Amino acid sequence: MNDEITLHTRREFLRRTVLTGALSWTVPTFLANTFNALQAEAAEKATQIATGRDSTILVILQMAGGNDGLNTVVPFGNDFYHNARARIGIAPGQILKLNDELGLHPGLTGFKELYDGGRLAVVQGVGYPNPNRSHFRSTEIWQTASDSERFEKWGWLGRYFDNTCSGCDPTIAVNIGRQMPQAFSGKTPKGISLENPQNYRFVASGHRGGKDGDLMEQSFRELNEPAEEGGENSGGTIAAIDGPATRGSGSALDFLERTALDAQISSDEIRAISNRTVNKAAYPASQLGNSLKLVAKLIGGGLPTRIFYVSQGGYDTHTNQVGTHARLLKDLGDAVKSFCDDLAAQDNMDRVLLMTFSEFGRRVNDNASGGTDHGAAAPMFVIGNRVRAGLLGRYPNLAPADLFEGDLRFTVDFRSVYAAVLENWLKTRSEPILGRRFEPLQIV
Repeated sequence: MNDEITLHTRREFLRRTVLTGALSWTVPTFLANTFNALQAEAAEKATQIATGRDSTILVILQMAGGNDGLNTVVPFGNDFYHNARARIGIAPGQILKLNDELGLHPGLTGFKELYDGGRLAVVQGVGYPNPNRSHFRSTEIWQTASDSERFEKWGWLGRYFDNTCSGCDPTIAVNIGRQMPQAFSGKTPKGISLENPQNYRFVASGHRGGKDGDLMEQSFRELNEPAEEGGENSGGTIAAIDGPATRGSGSALDFLERTALDAQISSDEIRAISNRTVNKAAYPASQLGNSLKLVAKLIGGGLPTRIFYVSQGGYDTHTNQVGTHARLLKDLGDAVKSFCDDLAAQDNMDRVLLMTFSEFGRRVNDNASGGTDHGAAAPMFVIGNRVRAGLLGRYPNLAPADLFEGDLRFTVDFRSVYAAVLENWLKTRSEPILGRRFEPLQIV
């Protein structure tokens, strides 16, 4: 093809849609992040060697709001527990016992089945030094893997992408939801957010589809069509960019074109997978159930994603905790068990690791409103066929003299869990991502 090619409608397209801010996504941040990076050099063309089609996959499940760890993994054999929780304590006869001292909340029957089947690890007493009881700040600490007194710009998974995934597929990371988690934030933006695959496409700002959305998507597809010398655009106007166009690898236009092409391909692929893949397990009719159901579809359909991120909210149980907490944990256990059954039926369970976290636990003593206030250490759950199943770490001491301002003292730094996931599951060095060495907990 002649180097002096005509780029139909591209300058006008950029001027009218992108650079005037008239573009948005049904699920925001992907393209917005692209434009933040337009002044940088174009991304490398190398693709990620390991993908979710043929390698390990990590699913992160955020229990947002601060889960009450004491009523999740219950020290039913401990008198301090029963003394501190006169209003909301769970009777020993209701506990799903793991041993003579500890058991799971009665709503977690799904987790108990996974535990008994050797597929669930309970990491006890997870936290970090100098804990923060603010939802926002503590979530930020977990998302960025920072010390409590240090503010990090990038998320821990964003640093993973920056260190290992230059030029990788745009669907390397998928968040099920409207807002991209801070954990995905990185120097070179990676990942997408979506709620409904059928709505994962370009739309005009302020619209959710329809004619404007169709036109915007058409414009982006036209951006990726081969240019024809002297060709006409959809409006009948011949367009060019100031004479001969140099299409150097570092140009902002090239970067935008690659981004639009990646977005188009990933959009089409996700919708196709969602339409053709059938779940092989029954899920709870809940937001979490639907999220994990979609993740299972995308894994089963061969999307090359290595990191999936889902959330379950509602754990800020300051009042009337008993009923709310029971409902949430029942949903959690049942949804995750269905997810594991689905993956097992696909023959994918060996490749998937699911990890839960919450920004903090709750206070040891219940409050006068039948709830619990913001605390510190709490358990994490790690689930998969290749986990070191059972109780990991040490349960914190509940004796009043050993508490930290009424909170459980952590016995496992959460970054030791992250280090284990990075090194032993995603097979990458953890120090460049976490900032320093944390001894990996033996999870897998």
